[in-house]
Amino acid sequence: MGRVGKLPIQISDKIKVKFEENKVRVEGPKGMLEQIVPSQVKVLVENTEVKIASGEKSKTNEALCGTMRALINNMVLGVTNGYEKSMIIEGKGYRVNIENKNLILRLGYANPVEFVAPEGIEINTPDAHKIVVKGIDKQLVGNTAATIRAFKPPEPYKGKGIRYEGEFIRRKAGKKAGYGAGA
Repeated sequence: MGRVGKLPIQISDKIKVKFEENKVRVEGPKGMLEQIVPSQVKVLVENTEVKIASGEKSKTNEALCGTMRALINNMVLGVTNGYEKSMIIEGKGYRVNIENKNLILRLGYANPVEFVAPEGIEINTPDAHKIVVKGIDKQLVGNTAATIRAFKPPEPYKGKGIRYEGEFIRRKAGKKAGYGAGA
């Protein structure tokens, strides 16, 4: 088996992990998550740890074991601590606020963009230029943040748009005066 798939997942006494038929259910202080497990992968739940095993020895099964181990570990961390992604909006006149639990983005378009958060996601706006996406499901938090960023990705000339906090945007030089033919 691969390196990741061999590692056991440590669980605390606050977390309950159940494996029934082809589903893993993880319950913790922040909520409950479920994940479907492929038939080639077996999940062994012990007192303080969860182990992943494969039936046959093949590259595909080992890859599935590593993937399932990572997904279950993300579920355990999610129901314990939760996940958070912060984004910053840059641009003159660009701003964001929340109205009736919907995110309203003013991004230089003729009309504001309205975004409805999926179930299980909490969106906060500490100020007019920052968005914080929170939740217990890592995949859903990342997908929601990527959807919001796609409304106006940062452009390379002035850096205007929505970017993740800490993301580096490589800037390009603008037009320069030419000294050749036609100048």
